Amino acid sequence: MPAEILLKFMRVSQLQIDEYAPYYNAYLPNVDDTWTLVEGLEVSVHEFIKFVQDIPMGKHDYRYAEGKWTIKEIIQHLIDVERVFSYRAMRFSRGDSTELVGFDENSYVDNAHANDRSLQSLLTEMSALRHATLLLFKSFTQDDLVKRGVASGHIVTVRALGFLIIAHQKHHTKIFQERYL
Repeated sequence: MPAEILLKFMRVSQLQIDEYAPYYNAYLPNVDDTWTLVEGLEVSVHEFIKFVQDIPMGKHDYRYAEGKWTIKEIIQHLIDVERVFSYRAMRFSRGDSTELVGFDENSYVDNAHANDRSLQSLLTEMSALRHATLLLFKSFTQDDLVKRGVASGHIVTVRALGFLIIAHQKHHTKIFQERYL
């Protein structure tokens, strides 16, 4: 079955618990099972950009507590994580069995200079990245999507990484709503 047909029907509820690390069980319920993987990737980025654009301008550099990230830093974090997860998906889909180490998200944020950027530049980058992510996931075959690899010490499938991109973004949207607005 061509990847585009498979992706047309694949939903988050089809993931098995052995396709991702246990700590993602807190994130995946945030993914709407109404949408397929591709639809979810498309819809979620548009919803997120609209949501962020509706946040009052004075809030983008706001921290709800000392040492917490600003909204701009969280957007940069989402961009970084999507790049990492897409890279992992590409590696595993290509049959690369090299175990991939985790990354220090705090170090990434500290070195990304998100607060020196405009909100629009961050959202433009996120949109462009999501387009590339969509093209990557649409290129995968059925066999590619169920390939497994080890990242951050846990087995993960290619398709799970796609849903985790959505779940991670939804997780941070909830944090914005609860702690920043």
